[in-house]
Amino acid sequence: MTNSTPVLEIRGLHKSYGELEVIKGVDITANRGDVVSLIGSSGSGKSTLLRCCNLLEDSQEGDILFKGEPISWTGTGLGRRPADAKQVLRIRTNLSMVFQQFNLWAHMTILQNVMEAPITVLGRERGEAEAAARKYLDKVGIGDKCDVYPAQLSGGQQQRAAIARALCMEPEALLFDEPTSALDPELEQEVIKVIKDLAAEGRTMMIVTHDMNLAADVSDQVVFLHQGLIEEQGSPDEVFGNTRSERLQGFLSSTRRNG
Repeated sequence: MTNSTPVLEIRGLHKSYGELEVIKGVDITANRGDVVSLIGSSGSGKSTLLRCCNLLEDSQEGDILFKGEPISWTGTGLGRRPADAKQVLRIRTNLSMVFQQFNLWAHMTILQNVMEAPITVLGRERGEAEAAARKYLDKVGIGDKCDVYPAQLSGGQQQRAAIARALCMEPEALLFDEPTSALDPELEQEVIKVIKDLAAEGRTMMIVTHDMNLAADVSDQVVFLHQGLIEEQGSPDEVFGNTRSERLQGFLSSTRRNG
């Protein structure tokens, strides 16, 4: 892959649940080091789009390319599935996902949670995985919580542990699905700081967020989805400062009222 090859490219993507089409032909490109934020109302298709990128959901039409390599498919329409399980695992490993609900294993310590996938999926040596896990827990500011269990942490600390777990896979890109929406406002700030730090490092990220300040602060590109289509996209200055579509104006004014 050359540096000019996008890390993630979505072309003409469609996704349906039975008769209900939730993504209706979307094109998005994330180049190396880009932060792309997906915004829009509930039900606009943002989280579904992210899950299609990570192959947690099967799309019915269109292409997904990872570092220039297209996903290979078999079947058509609602019967379309990825054709190569090894390709799916490799790509999913390189696109680490951080969920709204932290999805930590309750029976494992925080350190064990972060080490587990590098050992079981990547085949890393235990000592190597532990050193990396401690490094990333330090990075997100909870290095002192290695030996506690998820239930003993605040929501913000659990989400930071989930980010450390994603980083420990050494992914090419990070996918965040509403990473702060389950948190109280003061805990939200802890997680936002970590995401801003990652953006400042030049990590490639795609973020579904309801937080317009976060989208404005960290993004190279903001994509406003409305009913499964891209209504508007551009730099934060363009999308927030020079809004063209009435739908986006209405959405932004409603988020300001609710915020």
